[in-house]
Amino acid sequence: MSVFVIVLLFLGIVIDRMFSSFYYKEMQTETNELASHFTVMAESKDTTSEQMMRTFAEFSNVSIFNISRDRSVSFHSGLHNSADRSFIHAADLEQIFSGNGVSFLYKDPGGNRYFVTGQPIKAGQTISSALYVMSSTASMEQSIDSVRVILLLSGMGALVLALGITWIIARVLSRPLVQMQKATRKIAAGELETRLTISSNDEIGFLAAAINDLAIDLQRYRDTRQEFLANISHELRTPITYLQGYAKVVKGELYETDEEKNLYLDIIDQEAHRIQHLVDDLFELAKMEEGKIPLHLEDVDLKPIVEHAARKLELTAKEKGLSITVSYSGQAVEVRGDRKRMEQIVMNLLENAVRYTDEGEINVQLNSTPDAILFIVEDTGIGIPEDELPYIFDRFYRVEKSRSRQYGGTGLGLSIVKKLIQLLGGSIRITSTYGVGTRCEVRFPKRS
Repeated sequence: MSVFVIVLLFLGIVIDRMFSSFYYKEMQTETNELASHFTVMAESKDTTSEQMMRTFAEFSNVSIFNISRDRSVSFHSGLHNSADRSFIHAADLEQIFSGNGVSFLYKDPGGNRYFVTGQPIKAGQTISSALYVMSSTASMEQSIDSVRVILLLSGMGALVLALGITWIIARVLSRPLVQMQKATRKIAAGELETRLTISSNDEIGFLAAAINDLAIDLQRYRDTRQEFLANISHELRTPITYLQGYAKVVKGELYETDEEKNLYLDIIDQEAHRIQHLVDDLFELAKMEEGKIPLHLEDVDLKPIVEHAARKLELTAKEKGLSITVSYSGQAVEVRGDRKRMEQIVMNLLENAVRYTDEGEINVQLNSTPDAILFIVEDTGIGIPEDELPYIFDRFYRVEKSRSRQYGGTGLGLSIVKKLIQLLGGSIRITSTYGVGTRCEVRFPKRS
């Protein structure tokens, strides 16, 4: 509105100046033409010229002064007081008697304004006197004042109209913004189920959709975090219970044989390793998110890593009635990476395949293409619902929530795997059919 008012004032001033300049030029032209006519009459030898000049002056509403060189008035006609000669200046008279005309604005002692034109009157080849024509600017100023009133009323009308339009636009624009403000405050207060219903196909609609997406992501993060805390509590509670119980048995010597004692100590050792594994996963994920994972890059051959991981999990797979097959294609080529981290990636993906497969087989492939090494793990396990595939790499995310305790794990494995693969310059893609199986494809570019 401030800009609009400034522009409106600027336009008003410009238009006022244009009209004022136009009226002044028109009046100057008109007065000069009248002065030329009166000069021709004064130079005429006709005896009726003075009477004609008086009649013409009254008709034209102007005053005429015929001034001699000594500044005396030899002829006067019109409404202006003949005694007022303050508009006559020596410099103007000198210019007129030298053969030039003069034009200027004059304000009499009463405050009235006139446009004055002075021209020389010739008698033969000499200049006998100066003819001044005085035309009142009252009608012109009245016309300019009328224009100014019209401009003022038009400006006020435009301002009121602009205020109304601005108020309507502000209401239309601010209503969804106010809704967004209320929604974001609710989201900030923890009401993550809050959603906006703004569906306009513009920037406001896009912003509303982004806020809804943010609320959905926050809600999913909260739910997975709560589930993670519950899982962690369960994962810690079980081994701690075992540790406390069997440590109490050993401490109180509540066993009958050394074999029984060693069995209890083995259980204590296994549960301690279980806790250590959980803590290591949490610690490693935290370091990755802070970017503090050191990488020891070297040329790594993935074939022995894959073979070692398959042999290591073969016994666990047989216990579940599963078979693990490993195949290779293409010429083996080393890739640049961290051997320990690559072992971790391969082992984690194979462990997931064994963990979430109850029957069938696990097929492992290591393929060499002209530009990359592909590590593929396919299983015939429980699969992943299509709508959950975008979230499987989120930390703490678990697909089979109702059976998470049955399958174990903390929901950190795939998140760790993806971050490690990205750190090593690779990529991972997972496709799955629920109830049929899952395919994990890891791609490492070859050295150029």
